[in-house]
Amino acid sequence: MSSTEFFSEARRLGLKLNLSGEGSSPAHTLDNEALFQLPLLAMTILAICKGRSKPELPEIGQLVGECLERTVAGFKGSSQAIGWSGNLRIRTIKALTFLESTGQVVIDRATREVSATDLGKKVYTGAVEGESLLAHSMRTIELSYQNIRDEARIRGEVKRPGVRGGQLL
Repeated sequence: MSSTEFFSEARRLGLKLNLSGEGSSPAHTLDNEALFQLPLLAMTILAICKGRSKPELPEIGQLVGECLERTVAGFKGSSQAIGWSGNLRIRTIKALTFLESTGQVVIDRATREVSATDLGKKVYTGAVEGESLLAHSMRTIELSYQNIRDEARIRGEVKRPGVRGGQLL
């Protein structure tokens, strides 16, 4: 929903904020990381975890980094190796913790696979609808993840769902 749509809907519903202006305002605890990086990382995690091929917890930071490296123009062909960034991995865990605490992802304790819940899938689907810059970016990240998994499968590094030892289950 755009800001114009939001304010039109608020007017239609007759919503009003009663602000007295008295007293102190609560201290804002959101920093640039929370405002910009964590939402992007959370959406990237949802893009990775929503399909049939579930990433394992230990590989999620690497996968997020690789997807961003392949998707964000400034990182393509860069020597920065963002997939190995310690700071990115820490922020990815913060985003994963947020998604888990809000019920958008679950981590299977036995297999350590990260899966998007129905709520997480709904949030992701809402973000990729239409032709917005976010929708385009998320679809590109999704394609990057599929390419990463395909390349790993070719190298024989990925377990396929329903396949054990080359035999279809």
